[in-house]
Amino acid sequence: MIVRESYIRKIRPFYESDLIKVVTGIRRCGKSVVLEQVKNELQAQGKRVISLNFELRSVSSKIPDDLALIAYIENAIKEHADEKWYVFLDEIQTVQNWNLACKTLRLQNLSLFITGSNSKLLSKEFTKELSGRYVAFTIRPFVYKEITEYAKELGREISVDDYLKFGGFPKRLEFFEQEAMLQYLNDLDETIVLNDIINRNKIRKEAIFKKLVDFVLVSNARIFSSNSIHNYLKTQKMTCSVNTVMKYLSYLEEAYVIRKIPQYSTKAKKRLDFYTKLYDEDVAFNTIRQTNGRTDLTHNLENIVYNELVFMGYDLSVYNVNRKEIDFLAAKDGKELVIQVAYSVAEDATYEREFAPFNAIDNSRQKILITADEHDFSTSTVRHITLKDFLVMTHF
Repeated sequence: MIVRESYIRKIRPFYESDLIKVVTGIRRCGKSVVLEQVKNELQAQGKRVISLNFELRSVSSKIPDDLALIAYIENAIKEHADEKWYVFLDEIQTVQNWNLACKTLRLQNLSLFITGSNSKLLSKEFTKELSGRYVAFTIRPFVYKEITEYAKELGREISVDDYLKFGGFPKRLEFFEQEAMLQYLNDLDETIVLNDIINRNKIRKEAIFKKLVDFVLVSNARIFSSNSIHNYLKTQKMTCSVNTVMKYLSYLEEAYVIRKIPQYSTKAKKRLDFYTKLYDEDVAFNTIRQTNGRTDLTHNLENIVYNELVFMGYDLSVYNVNRKEIDFLAAKDGKELVIQVAYSVAEDATYEREFAPFNAIDNSRQKILITADEHDFSTSTVRHITLKDFLVMTHF
């Protein structure tokens, strides 16, 4: 497995800190691998390490709660209690009262690293109890630069088109047959929806929830409101309240299945949180829901650009100017860019539609157009970047 240095270098400054290192992210995005790489780095320095993976039944059955976990760690370190220990607890959310265990363990002479597949690791209860005593890192599926590096390690090549269709879950690259890969992605999706969301949140209206999930994930890179999703469900003869829709969407966010960005209105001079744009954490969630072998390249392309911009460290919102939408207002290090994304602008109508919002704003921000076109559509005020070039960039 490739070393995910982009994440590790963010964690490295905290190796010696008594802050709890919280590593979160969607199931199977590579959290455990990143944690393992951090652990290997510390072991190579001669540090004393304890590592527990609570996805293993042999571990979770013996350490079911906070008291058992504290007792286990204290017993393990007592022989060398005068030395600093580095403790790695993988998928800790399965431990009852795990947050109480963390609160106690951080007072020991140790550095604590924990992972989990649910953002409830950072729930209000946890953050209130440990305010100022933790630092959080979110791991995501591979971006294109990581995919190509891992594919090379596996002795294969992954095209941009493949990335647009099947996304960046690391393990899917280990399946050379498309049918096996799709089976893996469908099984992963089922596990996340059933185990990580329905069972954990005790959702009773399972059919309604699954219908909402399918609708949202196949409609990535679109503007939504809870009301619009509620109205869609009504057309499907499914009844639930707007509050229930909002709750279901929050469950998807907590499991890192979707991400949302607000609109920024030039007229209101502020972000508008009641309408948000939703993106899939990985475009595979869209692709496995398509029928007849189709792929939603247009919306997956925008979703991919979103994922790459987040990886680059940009804060994103939708830019709304005179009721014309620019896909991203991207902010980083005090600078702002406006970015429009389209699969192609070769047709006149599409060209006019994508460039019109640019024409409505001044040139105080750099204007960027990203498409899959090979032809350069740059103008005196708009910089066109082809998708294949964008995917290997580290900054603008």
